[in-house]
Amino acid sequence: MTSFDQGIGHLRSAAGHVAAAANAGQRALSHIAGPLAGPWLRFTRRVKSLTPTGLYARSLLIIILPMVIVQSVVAFMFMERHWDLVTKYLASAVTQEIATLIDVYKTYPQGTDRAQLRRIAQDRLGLVVDFLPDTQLPPPGPKPFFSQLDEALSDQIRKQIGLPFWIDTLGRSSIVEIRIKLPDTIMRVFARRADVYDPNSWIFLAWMLATTLVVLGVAILFLRNQIRPIVRLADAAQAFGTGREAPNFRPRGAREVRRAAAAFLEMKTRIERAIEQRTTMLAGVSHDLRTILTRFKLELALLGEGPEIEAIKKDVDEMAGMLEAYLSFARGDTGELSAPTDVAALLEELKTDTGRNGRNLSVAYYGQPLVTVRPAAFKRCLGNLVSNAVRFAANVSITGHRDHRWLTVTVDDDGPGIPAKLREDVFKPFLRLDDARNQDQGGTGLGLAIARDIARSHGGDISLGDSPLGGLRATVRVPV
Repeated sequence: MTSFDQGIGHLRSAAGHVAAAANAGQRALSHIAGPLAGPWLRFTRRVKSLTPTGLYARSLLIIILPMVIVQSVVAFMFMERHWDLVTKYLASAVTQEIATLIDVYKTYPQGTDRAQLRRIAQDRLGLVVDFLPDTQLPPPGPKPFFSQLDEALSDQIRKQIGLPFWIDTLGRSSIVEIRIKLPDTIMRVFARRADVYDPNSWIFLAWMLATTLVVLGVAILFLRNQIRPIVRLADAAQAFGTGREAPNFRPRGAREVRRAAAAFLEMKTRIERAIEQRTTMLAGVSHDLRTILTRFKLELALLGEGPEIEAIKKDVDEMAGMLEAYLSFARGDTGELSAPTDVAALLEELKTDTGRNGRNLSVAYYGQPLVTVRPAAFKRCLGNLVSNAVRFAANVSITGHRDHRWLTVTVDDDGPGIPAKLREDVFKPFLRLDDARNQDQGGTGLGLAIARDIARSHGGDISLGDSPLGGLRATVRVPV
C-alpha cells in the first residue's frame, strides 16, 4: 500500500469519526430538545391564536406594543427614582425642622402654653405644633397603597430624632400628622402634605398619557390611509378572479402598493387580451367548421333517403354536437358579465326544463336569492350536474342555501353513484371511464369538466360525495 493510499485511508477514518460525532451530537440535542418541544409548540400556538390576523391590527400592534413598553419603563423609572428621591429630600427637610423644634424645647425654657415655640414653628417653618398630655401613642394605622411618603418620613424620623413616633399620612388629604413622644409630653406636628410630598407628579403622567393618545391617533389615521389601497387592490383582484369588474380602481397609496396595483392592472390587461384573442380564434374556427358541417348536411339532403344516408346524417349531427361541446369548453363562457341573479328562480327554471323530459326533480332554496354570478354560465353549470344526475337516477333533488359568505347548491340523486377513488378523475376533460357517470352515452364526456370550470371561474368549486338519497351528491360552492 502506498503512502497516498494510507493517507486516503486516514482521511476516510477521520471523516467517519467526525460523522459519528455529529450524529451523536444531533441525537443528544434531540434528546434534550424533545421534552421542550411540546410546551414550546403549545406556547407558539397560543401566541398565534392571540395575535390578530389583519394587517391593520398587526401594524397597530407593532406601534402600540413598543410604545406601551417604553412608557411603562419611563413611568416606572419616574415612580421609582423621582418620587422616591424627591419625597426623601422633602421628608428629610421636614424632619430636620421637627428635630430643631425638639432641641429648642429641650434646651430653652418654655412657658406652660409653649406659645413662643408654636409661634416660631408657625411663622418660620409653616408647621402647626401642639403638645398633648403625657399619654401613650395611638396604635399604628393602615399603610397607604403608595407608601413612598410613609416609608421615607418614618426612616428620617428614626435616623434624625430617634424617639418613639406615630404618623398619619391618610387622615386628611392635605395634612400630615406627626406625633413624637418626649420625656414629659407628646409633641404633635401638622405639616402640609405639599411640604413632604411632591404633589405635581400627576402632571407628568397626564402629559405622558396625552402624548401617547396623540401618537396613537396619528398612527391610526396614517395606517388607515395606508391599508385602504391594499384592501382595494385585494377587492379588485378578488372581483377579477370571480369574473366581476372593479370600477374606478386606480393605483394609490405608498410606492410599493402602487407598484403592486400597476402590476395587477398590467396582468389584468394581458389576460383580457389573451381571452379576447382566444375568443376571436374560436369564433373563426367555429364559423369555418360550422360552414363545412352545413355543407355536409346540404349535400346529404340532396342525396335522398336510405339507411346509409341516415347513418351519415346521424354521424354529422353527433359531430356538430361534439364541436359545440369542445368550443364551449375551450371558450369557458368568458364573454358574459356578472350580474345580480335570482338563484331561486334559476333553480325553478331548471325544474321546469327537467320536468318537460318526464323526470322527477324537487327544488328548495333558503336565504337571500339574489347572488352576483354570470347567469347563463351558472345555469349551464347546474344544468350539466342535473342532466348528469337524471341520466342515471329516477329522483333528483336540488337544494340551495346562501349565507353571508357562500352560495351552496347541492344536487342529490338516488342513482348508482361513483366510487370515491374516481370522483376526482371524472372532472378531467375528455376522460372516458366505463363505470363513471361523466360518460354521457354518445357525448364528449365534458359535462362535469365544464361545470367545474364555470364554478372555479366564479371563485368556487365543485365536490362530489355521498347523497342522503343513496346516490351521488354534487356540491357547488361559490362566494357571494
